[in-house]
Amino acid sequence: GVLFAVSLLAGAVPVLLTRDDGAKGQDRAKGEGISLRFTTSTDIDALAARAKSAGAVLDSEPMDGFGARFFRVRDPDGFRLVVSSKQKPAG
Repeated sequence: GVLFAVSLLAGAVPVLLTRDDGAKGQDRAKGEGISLRFTTSTDIDALAARAKSAGAVLDSEPMDGFGARFFRVRDPDGFRLVVSSKQKPAG
């Protein structure tokens, strides 16, 4: 391997950074090549429904994966946001 992502803890806040491989070039639109993940104890399905009722268009509906429940949405500047439940312990 090639390092693709790193997970950090900032106090109680987990931060996941993923690698931009530069394949889309230097002149890409804002927000391309990066996503920000926010972890919450709030019900993910209810939060997604609230976002949609406020006019947000989800990039993905709530789903299970990577040990958590999450959905994807873009902010008004085009940055990708992942809103996730806390990861469930393995086992």
